[in-house]
Amino acid sequence: MRIRWHGHSCFEVGGSVVVVTDPHDGKSLGIPAPDVSADLVLISHDHFDHNCSDAVRGPDTSILKSPVLTVERGVRVEGMEADHDADKGRKRGKVTIFRFELDGFTFCHLGDLGTLLDEPSVEKISPVDFLFVPVGDVFTIGPVGAKAVIDAVQPKVAVPMHYRYSGLGLAIQPLQNFLKICDKEHIVRVGNEVEFSREDLPESGTEIWVFSS
Repeated sequence: MRIRWHGHSCFEVGGSVVVVTDPHDGKSLGIPAPDVSADLVLISHDHFDHNCSDAVRGPDTSILKSPVLTVERGVRVEGMEADHDADKGRKRGKVTIFRFELDGFTFCHLGDLGTLLDEPSVEKISPVDFLFVPVGDVFTIGPVGAKAVIDAVQPKVAVPMHYRYSGLGLAIQPLQNFLKICDKEHIVRVGNEVEFSREDLPESGTEIWVFSS
């Protein structure tokens, strides 16, 4: 299995099939566009920095963009509605949290989650191996909120996303603001792409896997 980061909230999860989350066009954000083919694309909401399915190549790509419970391309997917802001979605609307199962691993992409998760949502998501969580504030939860969500869900691995870094044209917080409130011993820098097996996941606690462009 492998995970590759294509910037912002776009990840490529590859195994028996390839799943891509929240593709962007690159140019609108000031970063390179994703260079990827996929069997399945998951789009958390219809904002320009998350919904560019045309950027993902594939002869027969399936696209999911709403709450659903289904098996698509052999991948079990559950989409759950959540708020894009702390005012019950009145400011920015709703997003879809996608939890999916691939080759014996469970993944959950929180999209532009804008508020803490309630207990029923935590129960639906858990247990999960990989939790992709926004940390940049302004349009999503910030560092403190992200840490609270991670502590509630308790994934084996948390992957921060949706933060400011070189070239990204969004006025959001940098990754460091999140990392400085995390246990340094649990932070693992994996580069742009990582291959992993079950043995690479922690037996207890949560590791923070930091991807780089």
